[in-house]
Amino acid sequence: MSKDVFITRTASFLPLAPVGNDGMEGLLGMTGGRPSRARKITLKNNGIKSRHYVIDPATGAVRYTNAQLTAEAVRRLTGDGFAIDDIACLSTGTSIADQLMPSHGVMVHGELGRHACEVITTTGVCVAGTAALKYAWLAVRAGEHPNAVATGSEIASVVFRSTRYAAETDRQVSELGERPELAFEKDFLRWMLSDGAGALLLQDQPNPAGPSLRIDWLDILSYAHEMPVCMYAGAKKNADGTLTSWMQFSHEELGRESILAIRQDVKLLNANAVGYCLEKPLARIAARRRLRPEEIDWFLPHMSSEYFRQPIASGLAKIGLPIPPERWFTNLTARGNTGSASLYVMLDELVRSGRLRRGERMLCFVPESGRFTSAFLHLTVV
Repeated sequence: MSKDVFITRTASFLPLAPVGNDGMEGLLGMTGGRPSRARKITLKNNGIKSRHYVIDPATGAVRYTNAQLTAEAVRRLTGDGFAIDDIACLSTGTSIADQLMPSHGVMVHGELGRHACEVITTTGVCVAGTAALKYAWLAVRAGEHPNAVATGSEIASVVFRSTRYAAETDRQVSELGERPELAFEKDFLRWMLSDGAGALLLQDQPNPAGPSLRIDWLDILSYAHEMPVCMYAGAKKNADGTLTSWMQFSHEELGRESILAIRQDVKLLNANAVGYCLEKPLARIAARRRLRPEEIDWFLPHMSSEYFRQPIASGLAKIGLPIPPERWFTNLTARGNTGSASLYVMLDELVRSGRLRRGERMLCFVPESGRFTSAFLHLTVV
């Protein structure tokens, strides 16, 4: 028999001091020795005012690895009767780990130390953190473990430092005159993504000392069978839309390409994100789960940019789930877009705000543009 599962503790870790818009390029650096032409328009559209980076502004050194950042978030779950040694299952999600192998999960476990436990790693883009949460939920629900810790984390700033683009600078500048969209796609995400980690403790009993969130259901849907690749790293996109893995690069290409550079097909994203990440999957899920807008007290959308706020609202109305703006909760403008950690960071802030009331229901929405996948999570405050 399956058990009810509750999020009994939340935690997040956003490294170092917040970085305002004017301080971004000083930390990430300029490519080709010139200010970014994409930065101003990107920041205007995304609405982000501050974010966090693992890069020390005084020295330029990277203060935390992805594993260290995640471990710090997990440590913040402990206290009041729960310790690191009590973790039965550790389920971690991230877009880009510190290394190809070993897995991100075991590296986090190594940072935490102390005891043996089951460890799982999920990968992808933003949905990686939600997939980790689903594994943790099912593990506790099935009675495999008395508890599980799920995490989402990103250190995008390390990938987006200008030194990562040094090998491409000359070619990028030469392309700028002929095909400026190529340079924009490479530069665009530098001003979108930021660093952070979050952790959730899942147990089969609610926390008597504070609010808990019962996980009612968690659905993940991919439309990769219909849509081409939109966001990618560690590969080169060919003219026909297929990808060539970095493992197939020649020695010359390896020296020329930035393997970890994350690229986004912005036109494809803007034309299809709401339709394929919100409208199509949520219409299907709403029918199955019998969702009604009046029964949703909180809507937590992971938005990569404020640019998508109105399209999301229109998409909800289109499928018969109009959720008034006063029921929305997002901290994008102050915390930045932390990718797979974003839902964790939002939940932690909302839980700690004291605004939740018993019986309230929450719908969380996590899209990813890698190849158009999305996750929807329904919670009830107990």
